[in-house]
Amino acid sequence: MRDSGRLPVVIVGGLHSEARREAVDGLLRAVPGSVALHHDLATAAEGTVLRLVRDASGELSRGWTPLIDDCACCALREDLVPELERLAGEGTARLAIVELWDSVEPRTMAEVVVAHGGALFELTQVMTAVDPALVLPCLGNGDDLADAGLAAAATDRRTVGDTWARQLEYAPVLALADRATADEEDRALLTQLHPTARQVRAGSAELARLALAGFDAEAAAAQHPACARLPQEADEAGVATLVWHRRRPFHPERLFRALEELCCAAARSRGRFWLADRPDTLLSWDAAGGALCVESAGPWLASLPDAAWDLVPPVRRAAAALDWHPEHGDRCQHLVFTSPGLDRDGLARLLGSCLLTDAEYAAGPEVWRQLPAPFDSFLDPVR
Repeated sequence: MRDSGRLPVVIVGGLHSEARREAVDGLLRAVPGSVALHHDLATAAEGTVLRLVRDASGELSRGWTPLIDDCACCALREDLVPELERLAGEGTARLAIVELWDSVEPRTMAEVVVAHGGALFELTQVMTAVDPALVLPCLGNGDDLADAGLAAAATDRRTVGDTWARQLEYAPVLALADRATADEEDRALLTQLHPTARQVRAGSAELARLALAGFDAEAAAAQHPACARLPQEADEAGVATLVWHRRRPFHPERLFRALEELCCAAARSRGRFWLADRPDTLLSWDAAGGALCVESAGPWLASLPDAAWDLVPPVRRAAAALDWHPEHGDRCQHLVFTSPGLDRDGLARLLGSCLLTDAEYAAGPEVWRQLPAPFDSFLDPVR
């Protein structure tokens, strides 16, 4: 037990509801005096969110909280902190387990707990519960959450695949359900997607120990595409990860034409990239379930004046230093593709064909800016 005097809080999330319940039940049994708090967003269509509080013996209480601006997640955020304050104030709970509803992403709730803990409670761990046999089916599911009955608000446009990817990759601990249906390919995929995570059996004593081990919120928040901890090259049990790193910009039109093939080439791909017609903009690449999200992630540090560097987080400056090139600074292509049956050579050839040719590269940045700009339509439609 931690001796900070504050109530320890562990967040357990994930789309795999049976695995999540197994992990929460295991924690309730392993940590005497622990209490689980769960907001069921399935009732959101009726205008309310159901709050359930239980311990190892069963349900302790239930209540309802109204939606805020038709947003179930907003209601969850507003209700969660007072409930944690109440549990901390009563002084009887030794551990508060926040069991997230299916599509709620742990990062959002972790930031809420860290921001409001104060002297009463502290976030000591974030876990995602995983059924290894369901990793690939969830990752490859391009359906909208709304179509799957999992949307947290009427405006929720996330897909099952990209939501699951973020749930999986944010948590430093993965609580694994013990399923005979999982095979070596499933386990290899899980490990390659999140190689730095601690994988622990859901009902084990080790999981209970990790629940109180401490959570590094700053490290977990380092999700910016410029400094995210991306997977490394790997090849095991039929699952491979390709790390593609180049220091030449993409031709925007050729890359745009190849997008569909590229985002379907792997179960999961992510990273950062550089377009020739946007030399100052760091672009993020995030694909799962055959759906790709490309967004501006701010400027490359090489495009900023020296005085602005003091305003940049140290972790970002350190990541830029590792990538620094005398001519281009931190501008680069750094994309990672992970999938069973990955065609690494074919994928590398396709990516290479999208780069500027030697002649195009020699023309220089002023000419690059005049290239066709098909990405403008969704990156900067009013440009």
